[in-house]
Amino acid sequence: MPDEKQKNDPFRPQQPRIPGVSNGPVESAAVSEPVAPARAPARIAGFPLQIPPTWILIALGGALFLGIVVAWWTRGSATNESAPSPAVAVVTPPAEPPKSVERLPVGPGPIANADELTKPWSSRRFIFRNSATSENVPAIVIHLPSGTNWAISLREPYGNCTLEYLDDLGKIQSEYGYRAEHPMVGDPCNRSLFDLSEYGPAPSGLVRGQIIQGVAVRPPMAIEIRTKGKEIVAVRME
Repeated sequence: MPDEKQKNDPFRPQQPRIPGVSNGPVESAAVSEPVAPARAPARIAGFPLQIPPTWILIALGGALFLGIVVAWWTRGSATNESAPSPAVAVVTPPAEPPKSVERLPVGPGPIANADELTKPWSSRRFIFRNSATSENVPAIVIHLPSGTNWAISLREPYGNCTLEYLDDLGKIQSEYGYRAEHPMVGDPCNRSLFDLSEYGPAPSGLVRGQIIQGVAVRPPMAIEIRTKGKEIVAVRME
């Protein structure tokens, strides 16, 4: 009979008795292997982290690189903005003084004073109003070495070119190719030269201004002048 003193254990049921086999307690030889405790998932700020560690490193590296690029770009922009642009000096050319307009006397009438024409080849320019054409013609009166005054129109005879009084002998040689010994009158349009110390033919007879070079038709048009005291008066044009 089973030992009455043996307490009933619900977790250790009684083993059946087999004839010829010792009824000693049979100990269970099965030993369960220890089970490794489960690793708790990584947590960040109390929340489980599901991103693999390698991705975390890549993300952190990218953020760091982006921060460096942004800082470098911001610093470069600030440097360019703060750098003062080189000052450009603006040089204003000095203003030229206004050229004085020569007020020329107008004939018929007084056109010069005898005191202005005392030296040989001294001259005085004036304007002669042609009564036949109502045209203002440029003119000049010249004191000749003989002591007389001679006035001529500076308008080319039968043309529109303006004659020039050449008192620079070097200009006569360089621009007209003529070696002169005294001032002359020149036609810049056809390079003709007129010598007021000599007479040349004209429709009205001989007049001063012999053609010594060029293809001019005749000497310059003469303007009659008279002297009243010290006034030199232009009367009429040829």
